Formats: sequence, C-alpha cells, structure tokens
Amino acid sequence: MPIAYETSAPVVPAAGPARLDSFLSQKLRFWSLVAMVLLVYVHAYNLHSRYLQPWTPVDEPLSVSAFLQYFLANGLLRFRIPILFAISGYLFALHDSRAPHKVRVKRRVQTLLVPYLLWSAFGLGLTWALEQYPPTRQLVLAAELSVFGPTNPLVSGYSPSELLLRWLLLPVPFQLWFLRSLLVYNLAYPWLRKAVLAAPKVYFSVAGLLWLLEISVPPLLEGTGLVFFALGIWLQKRELNLLTPPRWLRPGWLAVVWLAVLGVKTYLAFASDHPPFIPMLLLHRAGEVLGVVVMWFGTDALVRRAMRQRWFVWLTSFSFMIYAVHVPLVNYATEAALRQWPGQNLLIYLLLPLAVVALAVLLGAGLRRLLPGAYGVLTGGRGL
Repeated sequence: MPIAYETSAPVVPAAGPARLDSFLSQKLRFWSLVAMVLLVYVHAYNLHSRYLQPWTPVDEPLSVSAFLQYFLANGLLRFRIPILFAISGYLFALHDSRAPHKVRVKRRVQTLLVPYLLWSAFGLGLTWALEQYPPTRQLVLAAELSVFGPTNPLVSGYSPSELLLRWLLLPVPFQLWFLRSLLVYNLAYPWLRKAVLAAPKVYFSVAGLLWLLEISVPPLLEGTGLVFFALGIWLQKRELNLLTPPRWLRPGWLAVVWLAVLGVKTYLAFASDHPPFIPMLLLHRAGEVLGVVVMWFGTDALVRRAMRQRWFVWLTSFSFMIYAVHVPLVNYATEAALRQWPGQNLLIYLLLPLAVVALAVLLGAGLRRLLPGAYGVLTGGRGL
C-alpha cells in the first residue's frame, strides 16, 4: 500500500523500509486496522452514562449483557489508544533521517492537520443537516455530543465563535483529538527524542505519573500520548526486539491477570453509584498496560493468518476511513437503532459497529476509485 505522504499516523506501508522487519511491518499494519475497528466498538457503547471515563459508573441494573458491554467498551478494548500512540512514535522515529525536522513538520500539515480540519467540518455539517428535520433532530439531542451542555445542544444554535471553537479544537467527531495530539507530538519530536534518550527514567517517571493520574492539558497534551508516543521513540532508537517477548513474559498468564483486573473494575462500576475513584483509575491503567503487552505478544498466529488473507490486507487500506467516518455517525445511528429496537442494547452494540465499518470501507473504496485526488486529501495520502 504505497503512501503518498510520509506519515506517522497509525497506518503503515505494506512493505516497510529496509530497517523494518517484514513481519513487524505486517504486525503494525494489522493493528492499524484492528485498533480502528475496536475504536468503533468503544464509541458504540449504549448504556448510561454514555461518556466513558476510567471511573464511569453504570446507571442500569447489572445483567449479563450490560456487564459484557461495559467490560468490552471500558475495559478490554482500552489498550487501542496506547498501542496506536506507540506505533506512531515508533514509525516517526524510524523515518527521522529521511528529511530535516522542519520538512517533516510541513508534511504533517498534509497528513494530519488538513484531514483534521476537513473531517471536523464534515461532522459539523452532518450534524447541522440532521438538525433540520424533527425526527433526526431528536437523534442529535439524544446523542448529547454538544460540549456546551443541554442549554446549547444544537450546532444550528451555535454562535460564530462557538462554531470556530468546535471546528478547530473541540470537533463533533471527537476521535479527531488523536490527530491533534499526534501533530503536537510530531512538532515536539526533537525534544521528546532528546528527553527519552538522555534521561528515560526521569521522563517516563514524570510522564507516567501524568498518565496514571489522568492529568493533561487539553486540547493539546494528553497523558497517554506523552507516555506511549515517547515509548515508541525509545523502543525504535534502542533497536529492541519487538517480536520476541522476554523469557519471563508469559502472555497466557498475563491474559488471565488482565481479564481478572477488568472483571473487578467492571463489577465496581455496577456496585455503587459512585465507584471508588482511585481504585477504578488504577485498575483502568493496569488494564491498558496489560492489554498492550498481551495483545502485542500474544496474537502473532492471528496476525500471520490474517495478513495471508487478501481481503484483510485490502481492508487495511481503509483504516483511516474507519477512524474518520465513524463518529458522529455511530452515535446518531445508535440512538436510531435503540428507538427502533428498544431493549436490544447488546445486539445493537455487537452488530451496529460492523455496519458502520462496512459503510466507511465502501465509502473509502468508492472515493478512492472515482475521486482519488479527493480521497488522498481527506486521508492525508493514506490508502492510495
């Protein structure tokens, strides 16, 4: 999959450069797709409250379906953002000798900033269009995606300054925060590289504490990125073996611990209207780290099998389209599905994301075939 622009976003070429092992290249590409599909499942969560934080409780009674949905969306699938940041940092460090940093930063405008602005505008436009008709306006209201609260819930009611704020910094497609943060880390790359190579213990102690305690400076710096993007840099510059786990690491046993940690966290979310903040946060962070290690080192057979399938390799070309298209579409579609099939929360949660992924892939395939130039601009050159 040739790439029109050099990019550190979570998509990698089919055949990596000489310094990138062929299976490592396949593994990075595999996770660039799988993480995006899992992202749709996290954002398709349909219990209350919908806004998921590490300590979010569940307002609905404990049941098998509710437990499973929370266990997945706010537990098992939460490793995806750390692993994507680590992949992005690794790839950006891998290519840092190709061009001066200033040149690479200019390319970030095409690969990160332009798609960010275009998809943010698309989210605003789609939401505004849905607000023009009473039935779909109710879906927008039910999704509660406005950052201005219930007193100002509609895009059509925003002032010019509020529209500008939502377009530039707080997009309706809220998943775009990843591109925004990635752009910041790309800009800061020389200083991040210097810090993690000169004083890794100091850097990761400070950054790790910010991540652990959920301390960030939105909309620019996120604790997760500070740790895992820099981890990717450190791993690449140390040229560590990312394919063979240390002898003491047993993915099978770690998987058991991981599931147990997430099981306890999920139980606590149902056990009280106000789950204990610190235990929930620590269990969440432990789940993220364990998930990254288990999924990276424990899925090699799955990766090899998937990457031998032509249809799967073809799908990896549309990872970015899945990422860009799914919000706010999945949020509005969830509200529509719940109205049509009340009480079928788990079935909707399991099936609706697949429909959204299929739509994003079809849209991407159609655009790439009919309007390759527009597709290249919208995706920052990914998947061409």
